[in-house]
Amino acid sequence: MRPKKLNRRDFLGRSWGLAGAAGLLTASGFPGAFRTQAQDRRSDAIRRPQRYDDSFSFERKPFTWPGGKTLALWIIPNVEVWQFDSPAGAAISPNTTNRVPDVINYSWRDYGIRVGLWRIADVLDAAGVRATVALNAMVCDVFPKAVEEMKRRGWEFMGHGITNSSNLANLPLSEEREVIQTTLRTIQRATGKRLRGWLGPGLTETLNTLDLLAEEEVVYVGDWNSDDQPFAMKVKKGKLFAIPYGMDINDMSLINRLGYTGEQYLRALTDQFDTLYADSQKTARVMGIPLHPFLMGQPWRTPYLKKAIAHFQQHERVWFATGSEIADAYQQIQP
Repeated sequence: MRPKKLNRRDFLGRSWGLAGAAGLLTASGFPGAFRTQAQDRRSDAIRRPQRYDDSFSFERKPFTWPGGKTLALWIIPNVEVWQFDSPAGAAISPNTTNRVPDVINYSWRDYGIRVGLWRIADVLDAAGVRATVALNAMVCDVFPKAVEEMKRRGWEFMGHGITNSSNLANLPLSEEREVIQTTLRTIQRATGKRLRGWLGPGLTETLNTLDLLAEEEVVYVGDWNSDDQPFAMKVKKGKLFAIPYGMDINDMSLINRLGYTGEQYLRALTDQFDTLYADSQKTARVMGIPLHPFLMGQPWRTPYLKKAIAHFQQHERVWFATGSEIADAYQQIQP
């Protein structure tokens, strides 16, 4: 019997399902998960991060953003680079054998920095919107002209690890500190500004990440998507705030993993916006829009981003901001 061939939608759906299952097994500490769960049932213990206070939206004191705006909206292009001799990275085509070089997937991702990012930039320029870039540090060495072009537009930069061929998961303390310091130092040298924000590559962290970031005077992080408002993280030294990054409307999730069409993606963005905008009449909210240039920078997808931004700009209480602007305003409003 001939094996069934997977089409792209089947591949993406199955890959996402396997990734989700792997994440659950990892989070549960498999193979000792069943033993741990039995222990928890006996002790009624629930492990929590212990990194922020529990808070419910209905009990908070209302506030607004500067100028009486109620919905802060920030747009986050992920500008990344990958090792050519590694199979790691987002995929548009199956690479079940981890072949190297993975020309199909590597060249697809490389389209983002060569073409896609600048198509997105034209849309943002036309709308008068500044981006907050989640930047791999090695982009500064490999594509210095790209960094200069982003600087020219006045975009903000936040750290996003060294390269997306590796992440922070399971790194020992000393190695993680070195990765974070190298990332921040490299991007500061290239941009001339100290970084104030961080997004983990793959949104990965260790139990030490938040403390290490706060030690380096990073002010905000996008990894924790537990709310529609910023909130304070508990760190050993300094201050650190979580700002909603928008994982649920991440183009990587919707388009690459779930196979959304352009129309479906547009509907997801506008539905998300309309609900948050209505909610923000009671108290301020944040909407993040994560973008990957090799996805949203494709010719047939960028027009839907343009339509979404036009929809947002029809509403007067929207504040288009950067990550730092949101973090600074929140600290003044909620000291």
